[in-house]
Amino acid sequence: MPAADFNTAAIDFNYCAPMTDSIERLYRAVLAARDQDPARSRTAKLMQQGTGKMAKKLAEEAIEVAIDAVGGDAQAVVRESADMIYNMTVLWAELGIQPEDVWREMERRELMLGIAEKLPKSPVKVAKAASARVPGRPIVAAESRVIRKRH
Repeated sequence: MPAADFNTAAIDFNYCAPMTDSIERLYRAVLAARDQDPARSRTAKLMQQGTGKMAKKLAEEAIEVAIDAVGGDAQAVVRESADMIYNMTVLWAELGIQPEDVWREMERRELMLGIAEKLPKSPVKVAKAASARVPGRPIVAAESRVIRKRH
């Protein structure tokens, strides 16, 4: 499948089924573990420590992913990404967010801007980007462009 095809809203969503299935299985396991003995379950212990601790663990893992990526250590990025997804799933469970809630938001964004685009923070920019999109025209993220933030 050509690269541009990955960015269209017309794609059958089954291409990500194995990933979403894994996250959904992880989510169910987290829900089951939260009522276990915190002395025997790291998940139960983390959930007992509260939302602040869960958010801190997620942030720590995200930073580790970024550090390993900058260092060029792909295998470490894979390992830390798995840890990050675990911690994100624990936080979702604590907040009552189900994986399907996130998949629906991703689908909504894809329909607006394409799968490879991040939704702008500003509602004005969202409206502008959505109205500028030509139906059927794939939006492809630039891979080699460096974008610098203005301070």
